[in-house]
Amino acid sequence: MWENISVEDMGARIKEQREIKGISQKDLAEAIGVKQHTISQYENNIKRPSYEVLLLLVKFFDVTAGQLLGSEEL
Repeated sequence: MWENISVEDMGARIKEQREIKGISQKDLAEAIGVKQHTISQYENNIKRPSYEVLLLLVKFFDVTAGQLLGSEEL
């Protein structure tokens, strides 16, 4: 199921949640323990977060995995 998730949509949702929080990519990166460049890659659809990072994003943004992944079934 993870392979069927649209990277483009997930990147946009990560960016949207970050902007809702009013924080920079650098701030988000520091909060979840990755590099700012990595956040940029997620948001620009270059790569998707690992399962572990996805869980950190879910917790940080206080959303469900389904909300970030675009599948309310999760």
